[in-house]
Amino acid sequence: MNDPHAGQPVLAAGTPLGEARAAMILIHGRGAGAEDILGLAEPLGVDGVAYLAPEAAGRSWYPQSFLVPLEQNEPWLTSALATIGRMFSLAAEAGIPPERVAVGGFSQGACLALEYAARNPQRYGAVVALSGGLTGPEIEWERYRSGLDGSPVFVGCSDIDFYIPVERVHTSAAVMRELGGEVVKRIYPGMGHIVNQDEIDHVTALLHQIAVERPVEAGRHRR
Repeated sequence: MNDPHAGQPVLAAGTPLGEARAAMILIHGRGAGAEDILGLAEPLGVDGVAYLAPEAAGRSWYPQSFLVPLEQNEPWLTSALATIGRMFSLAAEAGIPPERVAVGGFSQGACLALEYAARNPQRYGAVVALSGGLTGPEIEWERYRSGLDGSPVFVGCSDIDFYIPVERVHTSAAVMRELGGEVVKRIYPGMGHIVNQDEIDHVTALLHQIAVERPVEAGRHRR
């Protein structure tokens, strides 16, 4: 029970990891599964990208709202963040460093992508939050430290999302900027709890930057 998401399946799409120039870790939302979020791989469609989608136990990464005290979502929250760490380890084993890895998700997955990056600052290929925010009833700065080193961060959400208060989206974007991220925030008037084409286009551009525009390092290890 200390790591309830350990041993869950990881689905993949796109370029095989051992042949990829870049990777994107896709984190699904509550009640969905890895196969659902992996459906983004086709519309994103950037050549040379391996898409990795871990599955949550019981199709939910944590049981309560992302706005409750953190202890009410333990041990699932810590286990979810550890799962993301394992995905970065898989990429590293294939010779893909964090600066060529995008981590992103929708809803619960968006919250986790932001929370992981804020707690583990380094240069990322991109951090993508589609309808999500940092966790907890209030922002606790002691959990975070600067060091995102200019990582591209995209935050998109509706202004009337039933699950994600727009104030938390604004605050989360400000925190990620303070931690050193290059943040783009898009608030969509009247949109539902969905992913829209503008978001897809923006993420596609970020993936293109890390998979196509940057040359592959000489002598990079491959499995």
